[in-house]
Amino acid sequence: MNSSKHTELANHAWSVADLLRGDYKQSDYGKVILPFTVLRRLECVLEPAKDNVLGVYDQLKGREDVDLPRFLRKAAGHSFYNTSRYTLKAITKDSSQAAKHLLAYVGAFSENAQEVLDKYDFPQQIRRLDNANLLYRVIGRFADLDLRPVELKDGKPVLGDDGQPKVIVSNHQMGYVFEELIRRFAEQSNETAGEHFTPREVIELMVNLLIAPDDDALSIPGASRTVLDPACGTGGMLSAAEEHIKQLNDDATVTVFGQELNPESWAICRSDMMIKGQDPENIKFGNSFSDDGHRNKHFDYILANPPFGVEWKKVKDEVEHEYETLGESGRFGAGLPRINDGSLLFLQHMISKMKPVTTDGKGGSRIAIVFNGSPLFSGAAESGESRIRQWILENDWLEGIVALPDQLFYNTGISTYFWILTNRKARGHRGKVVLLDARDQFAKMRKSLGDKRKYLTKDQIKTITQLYAEALDAAQDAEHPMHAKVKVFANEDFGYHRITVERPLKLRFEITEETLTELVASKPIQKATNAESLAHALKPLVGQVWTTKREAWDTLRKTMAEAGAPWPAGTPFQKTMREIVGVRDPEGEIQLVKGSPEPDPELRDYENVPLDEDIDEYLRREVLPTSPTPGLTTKKLRSDTRSRSPDTSTSTSRHGLSPKLTLSLRPWSLKFKPYLAR
Repeated sequence: MNSSKHTELANHAWSVADLLRGDYKQSDYGKVILPFTVLRRLECVLEPAKDNVLGVYDQLKGREDVDLPRFLRKAAGHSFYNTSRYTLKAITKDSSQAAKHLLAYVGAFSENAQEVLDKYDFPQQIRRLDNANLLYRVIGRFADLDLRPVELKDGKPVLGDDGQPKVIVSNHQMGYVFEELIRRFAEQSNETAGEHFTPREVIELMVNLLIAPDDDALSIPGASRTVLDPACGTGGMLSAAEEHIKQLNDDATVTVFGQELNPESWAICRSDMMIKGQDPENIKFGNSFSDDGHRNKHFDYILANPPFGVEWKKVKDEVEHEYETLGESGRFGAGLPRINDGSLLFLQHMISKMKPVTTDGKGGSRIAIVFNGSPLFSGAAESGESRIRQWILENDWLEGIVALPDQLFYNTGISTYFWILTNRKARGHRGKVVLLDARDQFAKMRKSLGDKRKYLTKDQIKTITQLYAEALDAAQDAEHPMHAKVKVFANEDFGYHRITVERPLKLRFEITEETLTELVASKPIQKATNAESLAHALKPLVGQVWTTKREAWDTLRKTMAEAGAPWPAGTPFQKTMREIVGVRDPEGEIQLVKGSPEPDPELRDYENVPLDEDIDEYLRREVLPTSPTPGLTTKKLRSDTRSRSPDTSTSTSRHGLSPKLTLSLRPWSLKFKPYLAR
């Protein structure tokens, strides 16, 4: 890849910003530059067949007995065409009619191409530029932008020494141009860190980890695969997946599918797929959660880089409705994450698109997704996040997690991870999860691009891919040069029993000046009796201390009676008196409720007991030595019926425990290094 070439092209396109300054806000530059770049690329792609298309159009237009669009697509050699004799260069010859002629030119594109430009509100931008007397100059700037796929002479491709057409701007390089323009547009628009774009070398590694295990199968003649990206952006991941498979088997059939919410990114992706010969109708516009564009469809490979930490409040009603009405037969039956991060919703959506595995072992799918650290550890036991992770592990879908270097992305420098999932694990991987540390596999860029200061070299991509492929052997072989970078754990290693440890409330009782002040100010005391009279009656007791509640209450009642102050009945008064007169004391009296020790919420603690440990033994070893209190109990909690461990809902330990079983990934983003070291 000639990086200077795509930068030069992007600079040429972005130079239009100099013309727009003053009439457009900086955040609106992309609304002009991106659609004009798409238009120019479409024009350059169609240029070799333009005369042929016009000939067919002149010959067949007006005839009702023929499918004119089909003939025009065939004449163009693409799934789109244009029947106008105009070109951008020709339109610049008459500045007074530039808007009229450009609108006519755009209107002569096939419907699928017009739909792409409509997502930019292109006719509106044309009129706005014309009103500002800028349209003629902008058209001229783009007419000079050479985006031809191949070199032409007399309308025909010029062949190189290898007999192939000489490439000017390949589809791959055009992707880099669009990526650079969108990055600049995002910078001008002050996009958040979650609204990022995936660097191509990161995509290459991701596709390797996703597809490499199937390389042998994909090399078989007649191989056919489908690929989905439900957050496809400009389509870089879809293109990379197709290219990977085609490199293995040029005769393989690869059909790509995508969905994108951002209209500008969707338009670029759709136009790119049109140019590459893919069916543009497979690229759906809209929100994957509320409007699944590929409902009831399943795919061989599913990959995505969804926005990090983006809330799903806008589709809350639709998602919750599906969760509540369809349950596990819908996409989100495992659970709903917190409203401020929809990452795990994307993963559930992708899992719903996996092909089922047949009884003879055929079928199945592989998934790769980019996450930040949040999906690894957010959410306590019983939370939506924990239940989703539990569901994934119990179904043995999680194959591995790869920790990547930070500062790999343009608009965010945070640490990221690949999650690799499949419902057709190789025999050696079943019941296991690979953790691979690739955080030191990077090279520093000579010049930063936004927050991107690091990149992955070809050799590093190869190293990580190879290490992932041989992870099981590397983890077992202490002599392996990358042994310290990979660990393999059983699924159960990431689960635990979540136990609440309660310690008894211990109090002594005393009357002080502060106590009397609190009594006078207490609303429940004021409601039950005359607080001032109560405080006055108890004033002679200032300085007295009792070790038991009975002794204290007997003295208080007697003193109040002697002063002519009644002892109010009712729980609120009794509770408030104890809160004010009682003082926490490690040597104090254990308070009882219906004959059982009352827990002290200030001493409440939680223990995560590994699934493969005996709970009683763990408590004796880890909890009781530091809390030798006779009244130590564990809070009774219901069992999680989704646990792989035996049902414990009816069992009770000698500590009064009926444990709540949960399965939650441990906080790898915080404890990744200790795991790799053990």
